[in-house]
Parts: sequence; C-alpha cells; structure tokens
Amino acid sequence: MKILVPVKRVVDYNVKIRVHADGSGVDLANVKMSMNPFDEISVEEAVRLKEAGSVEEIIVVSVGPSKSEETLRTALAMGADRAILVETDEVVEPLAVAKILKAVAEAETPGLVIVGKQAIDDDSNQTGQMLAALLGSAQATFASKIELKGDLARVTREVDGGSQTIEVKLPAVVTTDLRLNEPRYASLPNIMKAKKKPLEKKTPADLGVSVAPRLKVLKTEEPGGRKSGIKVKSVAELVEKLKTEAGVL
Repeated sequence: MKILVPVKRVVDYNVKIRVHADGSGVDLANVKMSMNPFDEISVEEAVRLKEAGSVEEIIVVSVGPSKSEETLRTALAMGADRAILVETDEVVEPLAVAKILKAVAEAETPGLVIVGKQAIDDDSNQTGQMLAALLGSAQATFASKIELKGDLARVTREVDGGSQTIEVKLPAVVTTDLRLNEPRYASLPNIMKAKKKPLEKKTPADLGVSVAPRLKVLKTEEPGGRKSGIKVKSVAELVEKLKTEAGVL
C-alpha cells in the first residue's frame, strides 16, 4: 500500500512573526522557514507504519515555491521514498491545494492520505476535509492513534470530551493531531541519502488546477498586548469588577 503525505513550507514555529507596517501581510524577509509541525507528525506516522510492515511506499508532496524542495528533502531524510513538488509562487488557498492533492492522489492511488490537521501559517484546518470530499473517500480527523487492519483503519481522534475511536474503510484521508507521535530527527546519513531520492516537479497547470485566489485579505495585524492583572481584596469586589469592568456577568 502507498501512503501520500502532503507537507507545507511555513515560517518556523520558533520565529516571532512580524507584520508589515501597512498591514498587507506577514514579513517573510530573512525569516527561517521549516516544515509545518503537523506535517512532520504525518511524515513520522507514515514512516512508522512502513517500519511496521503495513506500508510499501511513502510519497510526499508539497505545493509552493521552488524552495519547498528543501522541505521535501527533509521529509525524504525522515524516511519517505519519493517526492512531488507542485511548483507555484502564488499563495495557494486550501481548496486549490485540495484539488491539486486530488489530482496527485488519482495518479498515485494511495491507500491512505495522512494530512496535518492544519498549517500554522493560516490555521485553516480545511484541506484534509476538502480533499476527502473531492475524492469521495472516508475521513478521520484529529487523529491521536492510527492502526491499519486489512482494508480498514482504526483511528482514535481527539474530541472535546476526550477521545473517540472509529473505523474507516480504505482508501481514506486522515488528519493528524499533536499527540499522535513525536517526529524523529533526520540523521546525517539519511540527509545525504535524501539528496539522491527521486523528486518530481509539476505545476498546477500540469494537473489542470487553477490557483486563482477566491479570498482577499483586507488587513493583517498583530494581536494586542495583554494588560497586567490586578488584585482584589474580596469576592464581592471581584464580582463587582467582573460586572462593571470585564462585562462578563
């Protein structure tokens, strides 16, 4: 069985984001970029399933600029077998990404697509669900555990009240949550081997997908600073401030 894993190049999660003074977007000049953390978890889970003998091949795919090749090489160094870069310099919205992934999935026919539940740059949490709808396949979101049994996947997923375990029929789309695993670091020998692994390049036009934007960002701004707390002398004073100042009662 094949597993398809989409990965995205985003601003590294340790970087403090800066917004352009005119509010036109995030300043990406000289900013460290890396693989989206949820996608790292997806790659790690695919590699573990392969190590367990459940999977024969792992294909990673990225949609983005040419520098996304670095992100794909990282995934190859973690244990993926080959990569596909759908190269575009445009900002690609979740629906367009899902359409591109649909085209790739139809060509590769994977038994399972493992998608990070969201990217930390736009936090849309839409691509996996849209992809499952476009493919007409089963889906399981926010996975904290994945087990493959024949033509079924048993997925434990995070829900508001705790966890829920479901079974879905393969082929399926699964989106990953933080508690699924702890991604490994790529070793130096594997990084060197990754340079020789196959990486195919395509464009959205090759796949018959338009990436023309459907949304317009009107303004981007940083969150306001937190105000310092205060101490109260009694419960009565606390209740009064919650009513008159906080307006929550």
